[in-house]
Amino acid sequence: MSAILRPALVLFALLTLLTGIVYPLVVTGIAEVAFPHQAQGSLIMRNGKPVGSHFIGQSFAAPSYFWSRPSATSPQPYNGTASTGSNLGALNPALTDAVKTRIQALQAADPGNKAAIPVDLVTASASGLDPHISVAAARYQIARVARARNLDVRAVQALVAKYSQGRLAGLFGEPRVNVLELNLALDDLRAHRADSSTQ
Repeated sequence: MSAILRPALVLFALLTLLTGIVYPLVVTGIAEVAFPHQAQGSLIMRNGKPVGSHFIGQSFAAPSYFWSRPSATSPQPYNGTASTGSNLGALNPALTDAVKTRIQALQAADPGNKAAIPVDLVTASASGLDPHISVAAARYQIARVARARNLDVRAVQALVAKYSQGRLAGLFGEPRVNVLELNLALDDLRAHRADSSTQ
């Protein structure tokens, strides 16, 4: 029995050491050298403090901000420790109800907007952490944000255009906008206007 058990335990300890300690340390070390910003969480800093990450979405509910794609993580949206989709099938009544509720919220926030609502504003992504929305989803919200902030629509359109990103390498994915970066730019625009008005 010991002739079988001993090699198994040695192999278990060796694999645990290699895959559980050595490999993660090596990969982390390489990442820290080659991609330090990403290895540290791709944090977005304001006044020396982190306000979010380039790669993890945040909830925005105020009409004066662009709203993110819904998140199905629990116990709260955009929970980075519990990345998941809703796992609800297309015929599941719970999914239908969730989409209807999201549509009603968008319409209540902007009753005059009769445009078709982009699908990514009412459906969660597979990860639940998506920091981007489609360019169409950002454009859908421009009038509401401009009105809530008392801004010229053209100024908000220009910000959306500035923060729009094309397909990765021109081939992969869809054109998109990082919601947190766009909302921070909106706040910076408001601060700039306030500074200009006091001069």
